[in-house]
Amino acid sequence: MAVQPGRVGIVGLGLIGGSLGLDLQARGWSVQGLVNRQATADRAMARGLVGSVSTDPSCLSGCDLVILALPIPLLLNPPDELIAALPEAAVITDVGSVKQPVLEAWRQRHPRFVASHPMAGTAQAGVEAGVVDLFRGRPWIATPDQTTDPAALAQVRDLAVSVGGHWLTATASQHDQAVALISHMPVLVSAALLRAVGDERDPEIRQLAMVLASSGFADTSRVGGGNPELGVAMASTNRDAVLRGLAAYRWSLEQLEDAVLQQNWSQLALELRRTQTLRPDFLKAPGEVSSEN
Repeated sequence: MAVQPGRVGIVGLGLIGGSLGLDLQARGWSVQGLVNRQATADRAMARGLVGSVSTDPSCLSGCDLVILALPIPLLLNPPDELIAALPEAAVITDVGSVKQPVLEAWRQRHPRFVASHPMAGTAQAGVEAGVVDLFRGRPWIATPDQTTDPAALAQVRDLAVSVGGHWLTATASQHDQAVALISHMPVLVSAALLRAVGDERDPEIRQLAMVLASSGFADTSRVGGGNPELGVAMASTNRDAVLRGLAAYRWSLEQLEDAVLQQNWSQLALELRRTQTLRPDFLKAPGEVSSEN
């Protein structure tokens, strides 16, 4: 049965929190926002992200569901006043991009916590970033463990599906390893590309490269030019999985480098044909990919 609209609290009104506020209001929810600064609160109301907003955590007292749309460091070390303000009967979920550390941090903090992660985003951030339908057709994954309340998990699933998300579940370890490969490690790879071009010593070549850069360079460099704090948070909280991904990437890059060095063009062609066939599987719509439901 679909989740019935009630009162939802959203802690943090950046891209994810603000977008959820817009979508949930459109589906009949009463949305209460919680932010740190009054200026952010004023702008959130001006944009219509929430129905009401406060800088006082006690505003969450009447919520049936609370979504923690906070930066990873704050998820791992939440303020005491936030913990104290969370209603015991409410379902609590997060939207962080790492799950094992968050699950460990929250397992004992609230009896109805569900670790989850909507895989959706844009290059924008902050209170101006929220958009309608950000989650439509995108994966929304939860990582329950043996302590997760099944009824709370079902409510988060209904919420995710109601905003158009494609629901999946996995263990926290599986999530973090997979996300390291397709999200966290690519940030560092993209950053390395930007650094290689940006550090070109010949100023004329560097300037020409800037003028010639087009969609291919824009696509491959986008995530490396994003929020530095987010990149550090992802790498530091998912360090082992990111290092495994970087090691695999380094080995693959060395194989391609060796083919060029040895002028082994047939081998290079073979590698590029293989990657050409690999890519489509990673671009399928979520419903086309086999998953645990």
